[in-house]
Amino acid sequence: MAPLHLSLACWDYDRVKALEDGRVRPEGIELNFLNLRNGLNSVEETFFRQLRYQEFDVSELSLSSYVLTLNNEDPPFLALPVFPSRFFRHQSIYVNNKAGITHPSQLAGRRVGTPEFQMTAPVWERGILEEEFGLKYDAPHYFTGNVEPSDVERKEKVPLNLAETVRIQAIPKGKCLAQMLADGEIDALESATAPSTFGKHPDVGRLFPNAMEVEQEYFKRTGIFPIMHVIVVKRTVLKEHPWVARSLTKAFAASLEYAYSAIHERGALRYILPFLQYHVEETQAVMCGGGEDKWWQDGLTPQNRRTLDKFLEYSFNQGLAKKKWQVEELFAPGTLEGFVV
Repeated sequence: MAPLHLSLACWDYDRVKALEDGRVRPEGIELNFLNLRNGLNSVEETFFRQLRYQEFDVSELSLSSYVLTLNNEDPPFLALPVFPSRFFRHQSIYVNNKAGITHPSQLAGRRVGTPEFQMTAPVWERGILEEEFGLKYDAPHYFTGNVEPSDVERKEKVPLNLAETVRIQAIPKGKCLAQMLADGEIDALESATAPSTFGKHPDVGRLFPNAMEVEQEYFKRTGIFPIMHVIVVKRTVLKEHPWVARSLTKAFAASLEYAYSAIHERGALRYILPFLQYHVEETQAVMCGGGEDKWWQDGLTPQNRRTLDKFLEYSFNQGLAKKKWQVEELFAPGTLEGFVV
């Protein structure tokens, strides 16, 4: 039988590289791997095209945006338990150093920039600041728009229906959040990417100067390694070919194993990090108790279930998701019945 031809839009992360170069081939599927990385925010192009036009059979997608598609009467996608992007987000909250903000609670009533209110990174950031530091998610005054200069206005990719207590204002055309932070026009920035003014302008710093220590302590205490993106498949594809979900899930698992093999290579440096070995050892010590367990896993492991459940709680509490979804409701049938390469 001829293989099923499917398009996959995804960044060329190390954990999917074997799918891109053909070392891993999903059973019964011929993938057309589309790497749209052509700029700092090219992942946003994938999200926009998939959410607006459902252009790809399979794609990487913002976890938050995916959850919001479930609000639709006829949701267009189902996710696989594959998480190509994860990121601790304490490090991604920036402040104007002259604003006198020394504790997250001081952001109440302040001007806080965020590219989009529904973005996954700010959902995590708002949730953590509320749960861990007492800053109510609707306490700041939010300003949305491009982090960096752009001729294209940035708008929410998914329609929102927020509480009246949430104050959101689009920044004027021609402005960008990175420069507004440096100029003191906003007091803080909750983002995914670092603003270009960070490290270059003396008035731009991190809310948590010791972010790495804070993030490591957060993980040790909560066991949460925040998930940013999922892999989604169009429901129209799965309706006709339900076996695709299982085949793709297994293929992503096999590709992840290649990434682990590469990062543990010691005969020569495979990556341009001279102290990579020590970074790997430190990561294992923090996230695996020094054992051989893998710190980045797909599937519904206990850690992933805890992480997803926390995000779904934040999404609902912040008025984004229409209900508190159960973790299992996110994923395609047949992808949670064991996760074996």
